[in-house]
Amino acid sequence: MEKNLKVRIGEAQLKNPITVASGTFGDGLLMNRIYDVSCLGGIFTKGTTLEPREGNAPQRMAETPSGMLNAVGLQNKGLDYYITQTYPEVIKLGTEIIPNVNGSTIDDYIAVASAMDRLEGIRSMELNISCPNVKNGGMAFGVSEKGIAEIVSEIRKVYSHTLIVKLSPNVTDIARMACIAEQHGADAVSLVNTFLGMAIDAHKRKPILSTVTGGLSGPAIKPIALRMVWQVARAVQIPVIGIGGITNGIDAIEFMLAGATAVQVGTYNFVDPYAPQKMIGEIEIYMERYGIKDIVEVIGALEV
Repeated sequence: MEKNLKVRIGEAQLKNPITVASGTFGDGLLMNRIYDVSCLGGIFTKGTTLEPREGNAPQRMAETPSGMLNAVGLQNKGLDYYITQTYPEVIKLGTEIIPNVNGSTIDDYIAVASAMDRLEGIRSMELNISCPNVKNGGMAFGVSEKGIAEIVSEIRKVYSHTLIVKLSPNVTDIARMACIAEQHGADAVSLVNTFLGMAIDAHKRKPILSTVTGGLSGPAIKPIALRMVWQVARAVQIPVIGIGGITNGIDAIEFMLAGATAVQVGTYNFVDPYAPQKMIGEIEIYMERYGIKDIVEVIGALEV
């Protein structure tokens, strides 16, 4: 049986719904030495800020039961490096490239988004207003209706392609936040980013992370992420991209049944770098088993 795995997120036509989350796959160039990443639906590249950032001091990662905490702090080489060094190479990878944009102020976000708007072949951008690991910006915008409305509206003025807004789970009503993003110009939303968490070394009587708290990801957050995707998908008319503890093709299918058009694989890239590639085949097996010709049939098909 011939199967169609293509899905659309605004201007971006993904060859399949499996993408990789920003910050867990670098820019895709190193992974392309391991396997041909053109098989993926898309790559959300590592977060880019206007100026280079060193990130937070060590220790900034900690293993937890069924997951991990990270407090990397958006370490990156800045916008100029992305445009002159990263972009010319990643655009050759043969899959959708979706830059992840970050900032400390709205002006920072505007500057980066404006530059991304001019890059040929880049059809979408992920606006990260939900990072819990930086002192300024990030989650400060994403946890209030006013903050989301303001930043999405301003970015919409300078970015003409598909605008994906990455939502924070550290809110009371994530469906409401998604609706605010949609009302002010988001073409899609991605969720969830990491949950704010903490790890303690009982022997040293100190926090393990230098920042005390960090972002929790991995299989531990999947049930909550799945619930949030289901709630948001029922509240908005724009595509939803599901993130949170996805380790195999069936996990991806679950998010799609809940309403996600595509998914991002994050933490599990550290466990098995080949996992996203394997998931594509696992989805095909699922489709074969249940006589599904087009993966779009799965989106939102949960029977409640």
